[in-house]
Amino acid sequence: MITNTTTTDLKTPPEHRAAPPAHPGDHGAPPPPRKHRKRGLIWVVFLLAIVGVAGYAVWRAGQPDLVPQPQNGRGRGGRNSRGGAFGPQPVVVTPAKAMNVPVYLTGLGNVGAFYTVTVKSRVDGQLMNVNFKEGDMVKAGDELALIDPRPYQVMLEQAQGTLARDQALLANAHLDLTRYQTLLAQDAIPKQQLDTQIATVGQYEGNVKTDQANIDNARLQITYAHIIAPISGRVGLRLVDPGNIVHASDANGLIVITQVQPIAVFFTIPEDTLPQVLSKLHAGARLPVDAFNRDNSQKLSSGYLATIDNQIDPTTGTSKLKAVFENKDNALFPNQFVNMRLLVDTKKDQMVIPSVGIQHGQNGPFVFLVDENSKVQIQNVTPDIVMDNNMTSISSGLKENDPVVTDGTDRLQNGTQVRVRRPGEDPLALPAGRGGRGRGRSKGGQQAAAPGAAADASVQNGGAAGGGPRSGGGFGRKGKKGGDQQ
Repeated sequence: MITNTTTTDLKTPPEHRAAPPAHPGDHGAPPPPRKHRKRGLIWVVFLLAIVGVAGYAVWRAGQPDLVPQPQNGRGRGGRNSRGGAFGPQPVVVTPAKAMNVPVYLTGLGNVGAFYTVTVKSRVDGQLMNVNFKEGDMVKAGDELALIDPRPYQVMLEQAQGTLARDQALLANAHLDLTRYQTLLAQDAIPKQQLDTQIATVGQYEGNVKTDQANIDNARLQITYAHIIAPISGRVGLRLVDPGNIVHASDANGLIVITQVQPIAVFFTIPEDTLPQVLSKLHAGARLPVDAFNRDNSQKLSSGYLATIDNQIDPTTGTSKLKAVFENKDNALFPNQFVNMRLLVDTKKDQMVIPSVGIQHGQNGPFVFLVDENSKVQIQNVTPDIVMDNNMTSISSGLKENDPVVTDGTDRLQNGTQVRVRRPGEDPLALPAGRGGRGRGRSKGGQQAAAPGAAADASVQNGGAAGGGPRSGGGFGRKGKKGGDQQ
């Protein structure tokens, strides 16, 4: 039995032999498997390689100058890349134009009524009726309201009665004076009596004048009982209702009238630009002013500069100006906030290009110009005035009709080959005749040569830059054979 067990152990390979049973006194742990450590290290190296490749690809994509541009605009297999990386970059070109550029000063303005009148009662009495509707346009001289005139009519009649009595007394005094003068000539009365009569005549004459003044005052009170509009304008909300007793000493009036035709706008400009405006005003120029709404999206009205305040605000460093607008369409309203634009000068024959064509680099602003070889050249420019229609005037660096790239500048550099496309054309679309699905190779070649300026040697040579695998694409067998025939 002992001999058989020993023989079996000798024939069994060592790796298949059973491990000896652990003894109670053996405290050593088995060594960790080495296979798991190697597998984890392989995964770490693999992930690091993936991260490195991805990072390099991102960096290379952000370096357009490192992307090779094959000759004649051919990419892999003789096909143009639609993204422009392996062919001419599609761009939109706008020629520089010479035009007169207006110079504007802008500021924040507040509309104010040309005149504002608070209509109050000049007499005491009951408000009988109101002859206007709130918000109506009234004219100067229109009757707005009526205060009870009957008390003043009674005063007028009393003054007229007193005047009649005093006039009669005066007439009698004049007759007595004539008699006394005759009697004094006959030495029938003393001279003192004649002097007394003369004084009496003068007293009655004074009474008559006082009575006439009382009559005029009563008539004036009746006139004041009729509330008349002093100016033309728009009436506001009614402050007193009919039936109330009004007094000349009331703090609040009956109605407020604001003149809105014409209307004034007060706005400010920086103090540094004030000499430019003053020189124009002293020369007798009438500077036009435009008022725009809050977001400058709509022009409200046009007017002219009326005057400038006599001092500069030291807290803000601005000067206050007043402009006048006819406001015939009532586009401006008192206390309305507006944006003001004051025309102070006009520069003649300035080069103007779209603002999107101006780029900025380490050497300052520049533009891309397309030369006769369809290559771009960097041209430094000096921008001057940014206009409202997204155009910018250039004071130096450009000539009239210089072709400025205004779209497709993201991958351009000095000397890049470009292809001029029309505005609105899909930049990924191929030029005319380069990607049509023709049925024959010779027909596709004729179509590619038709545009003239847009066709190049690669298109005329069998349409290798086309788009379809079996037509003008240059990738199918028929396309290759057609190219060989040409």
